[in-house]
Amino acid sequence: MRTVHITASTNYDVLIGGGLIDRSGELSAKVVKPCKCMLVADDTVDELYGDRVQISFTYAGFDVRRFAFPAGEGQKNLDTLSDLLEAMAENRLTRTDVVVALGGGVTGDMAGFAAAVYARGIRFIQIPTTLLAAVDSSVGGKTAVDLKAGKNLAGAFHQPALVITDTDVIRELPAEQLACGAAEVVKYGVLYDEAFFARLENGDWHGDMDAVIEKCVQLKRDVVAGDEFDTGARAYLNLGHTFGHAIEQCSGLSVTHGQGVAIGMLMAACAAGCPDDMVLRLAKCLRANGLKTRCEYPADRLTAAALSDKKRAGGSITLVLPEAIGKCCLKKIPVDDLRGCFDAALRRQEVLGL
Repeated sequence: MRTVHITASTNYDVLIGGGLIDRSGELSAKVVKPCKCMLVADDTVDELYGDRVQISFTYAGFDVRRFAFPAGEGQKNLDTLSDLLEAMAENRLTRTDVVVALGGGVTGDMAGFAAAVYARGIRFIQIPTTLLAAVDSSVGGKTAVDLKAGKNLAGAFHQPALVITDTDVIRELPAEQLACGAAEVVKYGVLYDEAFFARLENGDWHGDMDAVIEKCVQLKRDVVAGDEFDTGARAYLNLGHTFGHAIEQCSGLSVTHGQGVAIGMLMAACAAGCPDDMVLRLAKCLRANGLKTRCEYPADRLTAAALSDKKRAGGSITLVLPEAIGKCCLKKIPVDDLRGCFDAALRRQEVLGL
């Protein structure tokens, strides 16, 4: 088992290894004294792993209650959040109890937000079951739900007490879900580490799953330690997200977050004027990892969607733009210039045949 220690307003460990889901109660009891816990999962994950986690937590002395909701990004909203909070209240959870988020980013974001606001804040534990959640959303304390106006517009910073990543579960994921997580893995290489990016280029890294997840968590740990509340360097982690969130919105969420981020990274490289060989190298890497590279939406629709993004600050928006593999920059632009960025990216993709 690998351990990455996170230093933030709440310090905690990220545990990475095979077979951990059946030890999740035992591992949690070392951090949180056995108490009442609300186990939160979507209905798909609940059916796959809910009983195993409940057995593990019960055996470790926890009094387990369960909340399952329909799977899908569309369920990450105030209605589902309200249902979860009511369930927590009906089961008489107190500030000494704990929420356990079992699932992907939707579950972790929503369960974490519920923990942040219930009784003015209670502890929660993350058990990510997707690669995307394991390398990104389960670490760092960002929690949120979506509003009609855009993604993650209602949320809070609330660090978990523990993160338990079972890599056997990750390896069992369907190819499409692995690809979605791979977008965030590739993102770390583009941002910070050309050698790590090179390891990912052929898409043949799944045999080193534990090490790759550990590397991503270490990179995010370093960012969070320096900018927990996203007022500076943590903004780099939004590489591909302004473009990608716009694509997700335009698709009515039929484009997954990972696929949106992948296309968004490539559009960011195109808009930034990166050399052709770098753009093509990035596109090849994304495709080798099962990701799409082509945006199907026009600039006017993308612009309208992007302007609802929470990263907008008054009359400007900050873009994360690649300069080279392993090096990116932040560029604040007037919102009136955003349409031009989308136009430039789409034209460049067309010229390069992407």
